[in-house]
Amino acid sequence: MATTVTPQQLLEHALAASTADDCVVIVRATSSANLRWANNTLTTNGVMVSSDVTVISFVGAASGTATGSVSGSASTREQADALVRAADAAARAATPAEDTADLVADRTSPDWDDVPEQTDIHVYDAFAPALGEAFGQASSADRVLYGFVNHELVTTFLGSTRGLRLRHTQPTGHYACTAKTTDLASSAWVGGATRDFTDVDALTMADQVATRLGWGRRRTDLPAGRYDTILPPSSVADLMIDAYWGAGARVAHEGESVYSRRGGGTRIGERIARPGVHLYSDPAYAALACAPFNVAAASDNTESVFDNGLPLGRTDWIRDGELASLIQTRHSAAMTGQPATPMIDNLVLEVDGAAGGIEDLVAGTERGLVVTCLWYIREVDPQTMLLTGLTRDGVYLVEGGEITGAVNNFRWNESPVDLLDRFTAASSTVPSFSREWGDDYFSRTATPALRIPDFNMSSVSQAL
Repeated sequence: MATTVTPQQLLEHALAASTADDCVVIVRATSSANLRWANNTLTTNGVMVSSDVTVISFVGAASGTATGSVSGSASTREQADALVRAADAAARAATPAEDTADLVADRTSPDWDDVPEQTDIHVYDAFAPALGEAFGQASSADRVLYGFVNHELVTTFLGSTRGLRLRHTQPTGHYACTAKTTDLASSAWVGGATRDFTDVDALTMADQVATRLGWGRRRTDLPAGRYDTILPPSSVADLMIDAYWGAGARVAHEGESVYSRRGGGTRIGERIARPGVHLYSDPAYAALACAPFNVAAASDNTESVFDNGLPLGRTDWIRDGELASLIQTRHSAAMTGQPATPMIDNLVLEVDGAAGGIEDLVAGTERGLVVTCLWYIREVDPQTMLLTGLTRDGVYLVEGGEITGAVNNFRWNESPVDLLDRFTAASSTVPSFSREWGDDYFSRTATPALRIPDFNMSSVSQAL
């Protein structure tokens, strides 16, 4: 009969069961709790637990090392055995990998033997009662609230036949709330990231969307064009994540990205942003702490299964306006002659001398726009990193340093790399949350608000 085992036991069993020359096993034990609401009423809540396993097999040959990687849900030895057999077979059927390198060996986390941490519905003990009070206030004011909160704890166990035994627990949470007028003619949104919901107040969240709906009582239609535009930290996070994801060293070295040097190679060492601009990742950044070692379930242009377990530290991607690093595996680092700098699961943008908040940028704007958030972002041209997307849930008109009303939504076309050279003012850096990418892909960002003097609103959109 199948029996449930601990993640460490599952990992050790999988390593022992592999008949490959080497094996890496990644076990992720996940627990999550969520609440969802609509029309000023809590609609669903739930708690989920799962165990996912990735087995990476390595088989040596005269011409190199072949790999096979298989992932799936597994909580028993029998389920792990099936993944091991599939990974071993895939490695033996594969051609040698081009990113072959020595596996990282002999590192053990001091908390390796600890049980996985778990969240539960009690993470909302303070948030939920306040949310109920916010529903009552919204109903009395002819507003309707919709939203979702999720909290997740993922404990990752990384082990190998070469002696790796690494463990990390990652807390991840986010909240999002949309308010609409009862005729559904206008909407407003706020959202953010959190590690434990102790810093999230439902009444404050509801007050913020109420204020934004109030800004929309006066409506002005504007044509497409270039506008002095203030992007909040959430929208800056949207754009910086795209700039980060597109920063693969190999693609740049081969002339296929905005980070490619004309004539060959990468632009590392060139100024690509205003002086004083710093874009970096740091596993130890307090509000955004993440795994201090590399975890890769498969190899691609920015990740290598051979790099599992590499230690991670602060990496400057842009330093004082100069491109300092690109995302490098050990394989691509050998191609470019640069250090190996793997991807890290957080991103920080800072501007020297920046202070204050978005309200200070508004006060310094004679006439312009404030965007709530960006969505449906897609790449148009990788050579310039030109992106396109839509505005959503509120674009507001600034006149004489004050928000005086709402305007229509737009489609926009901009390059985040260009924006880092063109902005005229920035606020302090604060923890932020990408509306486009934060829910499922990348939630650990800290960014300022930016004022762009000529942001390209390329056409009018009918979206709310």
